[in-house]
Amino acid sequence: MTDQNRNEDQNDEGDSSTAGASTTSKSFSQKSKSKPADATAVVAAATDVVDGNSTRAENNNQKLTDKSMRNLMKQMTLAEQAAASNNVYAPKYDEKAASRQEWKFWQTQPVPTIGTKIDTSNIGPIESNKLIDELRQEPYKLPDGFSWDDIDIHVDEQLQELYTFLSENYIEDDGNDFRLEYSMPFLRWALCAPGWLQKLHVGVRVTKSGKLVGFISAVPIRMRVYDKELPMVDINFLCVHKKLRLKRLSPVLIKEITRRGHLEGFFQAVYTAAPFLPGIASKCRYWHRLLNVKKSLDVKFSFLGRNVTVQRMQKLHRLPETTQVAGFREMRDADIPQAWRLLTQYLTKFDVAPVFSLDEFEYLCKNRPTIVSAFVVENDQDEITDFISYYHLPSTILNHPQYKILNSCYMYYYAASRTLLTDLVNDCLVQAHNSDFDVFNALDIMDNKEFLEKLKFGAGDGNIQYYIYNWKCPLIPAEKVALVLQ
Repeated sequence: MTDQNRNEDQNDEGDSSTAGASTTSKSFSQKSKSKPADATAVVAAATDVVDGNSTRAENNNQKLTDKSMRNLMKQMTLAEQAAASNNVYAPKYDEKAASRQEWKFWQTQPVPTIGTKIDTSNIGPIESNKLIDELRQEPYKLPDGFSWDDIDIHVDEQLQELYTFLSENYIEDDGNDFRLEYSMPFLRWALCAPGWLQKLHVGVRVTKSGKLVGFISAVPIRMRVYDKELPMVDINFLCVHKKLRLKRLSPVLIKEITRRGHLEGFFQAVYTAAPFLPGIASKCRYWHRLLNVKKSLDVKFSFLGRNVTVQRMQKLHRLPETTQVAGFREMRDADIPQAWRLLTQYLTKFDVAPVFSLDEFEYLCKNRPTIVSAFVVENDQDEITDFISYYHLPSTILNHPQYKILNSCYMYYYAASRTLLTDLVNDCLVQAHNSDFDVFNALDIMDNKEFLEKLKFGAGDGNIQYYIYNWKCPLIPAEKVALVLQ
């Protein structure tokens, strides 16, 4: 479940969102009052902040040595934390402050309180699954003047309506400089993975006019948490119209999607959020690798460090013109079964990971123009030895005289069995650069820490938390998480 609906009334615990995704040096964090956020969770959506796919990687790109880059990032992080301490909205980004909040909505939900220590012998659901006749059958009541409506993503007019609604009300960065741009093909791909149900694409409309003013989605996903495998839903795109953020629609949307999920047999959900909420399963961070240095500086996605020139920064981030790993190429349909087996085996080493069928892997990871780019390494025996992919998620650049789009991509799933991961990712960066992407983003999950600093990624300015609804487990290190949410 991914919550990305940054609500204007951030004092309302139940009106916020975050989405999986993500950001730039000019991070889409949720520290400002009036931004739309993103939604990643059946429950995480109920705070007044954007999804946690946003982070600010400001000066990481600016030093000529890895050591000086790390020092600069540390100084900037300390400065930002000091500034945040004077921000009335800072508690959502400060774990200690968040633990002192009352969290009226979350106290009603089956999630552990912030700071709860959970023993490994006590992993499992907080509430037991219920029989269908024990579940609420009727929808939750909306405020007067609003009504529920299931959105049919395969009807172009309704998809266009959802796209427009999210474009105008979803995630922006704190400075009103960037807004995540989920295209219509991307939305259809993300919302219609195998097993999708139209009843889990939940809209709220103004009864008289029919105008779409709220949305939340749930997509089925099979997850493994430690040694337990179970069906869940990933909740995403929680969004409420900017002018209705005081109506407390987000808690109702969350409760309604939870109710519908229960009726379909889903009693757990996974989601991400930038703020600290009850129920944290893991704390992760976005990192950003500049591919187009000059453009990133021009649009203030990134900034020059002291005594650093544009030319020196460009030199630092220069990539080879061609890939270096022998046998590295685009993944073809015929490669999919081998790549799926590689990924399936690779994911077994992590504590939290999806369990994909072959059909699910093909749907999510095959090459799709403007959505997913996937590559493999083939050896001399025609064997696929490695797999890597990234997904495309640009941002609209607001209020800039020259540039309108920041072309961003995000590390997706991979499995390196014979090639060094750093070499595999470096070739992926070359491909992204040659495809005119401006920024390459990655979380510090899986084995990503092996390459982040080596390949000149810069740390973002905030964490993104992973949450599991109706589940208790010890805090999971980021490097043991292998779930990527858009």
